[in-house]
Amino acid sequence: MSLEIYLDLFSQPCRSVYIFTKKNNIQFDHKKITLFDGSQYGEEFGKINVLRKLPAIKYGDFCLAESVAIMMYLAEKFHTPDHWYPADLQKRARVNEYLSWQHSSIRIHGSRILWFNLLIPKAMGVEVPKEKIDNAVEDFDGSLKLFEMKFLQDKPFIVGDQISLADLVAVVEIMQPVGAGMDVFENRPKLKAWKDRVREEIGAELFDEAHQALLSLQEDVKTMDPKKMDPLKPKVLKYFLS
Repeated sequence: MSLEIYLDLFSQPCRSVYIFTKKNNIQFDHKKITLFDGSQYGEEFGKINVLRKLPAIKYGDFCLAESVAIMMYLAEKFHTPDHWYPADLQKRARVNEYLSWQHSSIRIHGSRILWFNLLIPKAMGVEVPKEKIDNAVEDFDGSLKLFEMKFLQDKPFIVGDQISLADLVAVVEIMQPVGAGMDVFENRPKLKAWKDRVREEIGAELFDEAHQALLSLQEDVKTMDPKKMDPLKPKVLKYFLS
């Protein structure tokens, strides 16, 4: 029985699952889905995940969606090293605390910067009001300050001396605006030092491979056919600009 994982590495949650499985030598069949052309709305993918979101996994007749749930399942199923999702109740609670917070803070604000600064104007040809861009940057900056103050503090990693799922999810989210050319780590020495530690723990080669699609996006968008994103355009504009 093979593990199938449906991914598009442009997506932050997909990168976290990809890195986690690769780092822990979990064998899987990589099923590539292209979010930009709306492949997630196809009939076949609907049989895997009716939510129409990535990532998703299929293991035998068991299907699971949502990146955090997937990584928790894989950590237990494949007995990954304890530091990823600690058995210690308080350490696990710290991981859960961050994973519960990030959805409505770092993730959404970082995503907005990428879409507002790059994908909506360059790939969809729609002008984004400056006020929305400025607000997204301000909100992202506020979230990063909270991240350093509340979650990172003066520790090497969020839970302490070892990397966890919390650090993995955090780093892929914080990297998202970098895809639009924003230097997230400029004038943030604590954040940069933490990112460098996370990259080292993951392995520089794997970290860079997982982020290659994101970091090449500014060039890729120059030659992207605007019609490619037509299936997504109404949903994206409603979500981000309404």
